[in-house]
Amino acid sequence: MATHLILKKIFKTGIVSEAPPEADTSLRTREQELHAEILKVFGAAVSIRHVDAGSCNGCELEVHAINGAHYNIEGMGVKFAASPRHVDVLLVTGPVSRHLETALKRTYDATPEPKWVVAMGDCAAGCGMAGAMFGENYASCGKIANVIPVDVEVPGCPPDPVTLLRGILAAVSQSR
Repeated sequence: MATHLILKKIFKTGIVSEAPPEADTSLRTREQELHAEILKVFGAAVSIRHVDAGSCNGCELEVHAINGAHYNIEGMGVKFAASPRHVDVLLVTGPVSRHLETALKRTYDATPEPKWVVAMGDCAAGCGMAGAMFGENYASCGKIANVIPVDVEVPGCPPDPVTLLRGILAAVSQSR
């Protein structure tokens, strides 16, 4: 009997899922302006290399979200690349674990000038869960700035896609 009532309620309610995020009109109305700014600075699209230096993967979910159709980061001329030799921006997430310290330094050194480093999330900035719980110790170097220079820190645990996009654009705007 209870199963019947549950099924009846499910059929009556329908499928319930998360509501899509509301459009950020400030980003939508400035899209052409931002694309023109990117083209003015670089003469082409901005390329990003994402580096996970030891995060919990919460920030990576938001990185994937900005690649979706809703945020359309590629429509603004911002693209992700696999090789640091072909990028303008390093997007680094998480505190730097000791076993990734050398790899992060090599990635930074392989990135051509001019280059910008965006530390995404509270852990990358040294104030998140990993910063508070672990800090610098035998397994962690702590924040990204302890290993390579950082140009922009994007706060949040994890930061939402709009905040991340604004941080990336802030890094690109520093070149002016």
